[in-house]
Amino acid sequence: MRIASNSISALISFYHSELNTIYEASEIDAILNLVLEHYLGFSKADIITKKNENLNQSDLLKLYFCCKELKKNIPVQHILREAWFYNLKFYVDTNVLIPRPETEELVDLILKENKTATSFFDIGTGSGCIPVSIKKNKQNSKVYACDISSEALTIAKKNAKKNNTEIVFIETDILNTVLSYKNILSTFDVIISNPPYIKSSEATLMTKPVLDNEPHLALFVEGNDDIIFYKKIIDLCKEKLNANGKLYFELNPLTAGNVLQYAQQSKSFKEVKILKDMSGKERFLKAEKN
Repeated sequence: MRIASNSISALISFYHSELNTIYEASEIDAILNLVLEHYLGFSKADIITKKNENLNQSDLLKLYFCCKELKKNIPVQHILREAWFYNLKFYVDTNVLIPRPETEELVDLILKENKTATSFFDIGTGSGCIPVSIKKNKQNSKVYACDISSEALTIAKKNAKKNNTEIVFIETDILNTVLSYKNILSTFDVIISNPPYIKSSEATLMTKPVLDNEPHLALFVEGNDDIIFYKKIIDLCKEKLNANGKLYFELNPLTAGNVLQYAQQSKSFKEVKILKDMSGKERFLKAEKN
């Protein structure tokens, strides 16, 4: 199919007709917002007010080929090599997860609840969206982040520089207790993690763009213990989380209760809570150290 004309409205119709078997109409509109902002610098208001304007041939071709890539189930963020998170722009590729709205909720919660905290540590940082967002909003704090993937850390460092933030990055395997204690030398007021939490049995429920394009190392829990990452981080808090410090997790709603139980049984915390996300799912854990 060809685009009917060079107008923005024709382009919008083309995207909807080409992608309607893959995405809902609202998702296509959201994709168009990202694509038109990236290639043309358009705001959402511009898309409405300029819909009858014509595009030059060069821009039209870029937008046409972008749509063709989208039709192959490649996420728009990977095509554009960027994703918005907490009003900041991040570089992303197939080595890191695309930041999710639920994680934005978590960052917002942490910033609101920890106004006097001066040190933060993000475990399994991926693109670096969590520590960069925290540092950008708490510039006088010390922010640390770790990941097992050197490729992910390269991207996280790039994003820290891109957003003019100074983060201490550590390469370590959080499941290796000896290595973790050797590499993580500081203690922290706040520890945060959005670790791999999807059970392999859930893979059939996931969309093709996610399965085909995002790193399985950051998505899936290997082995029989679905909450192994949470357990290791809770254990780490005994030594690395300061007194009265707080631990925050993003959770899989299917195993949230198990994580809660392990945190309570650890006896490290005076209060442990499960919090729901905007969709009403049990998505976050918050625990305050003794």
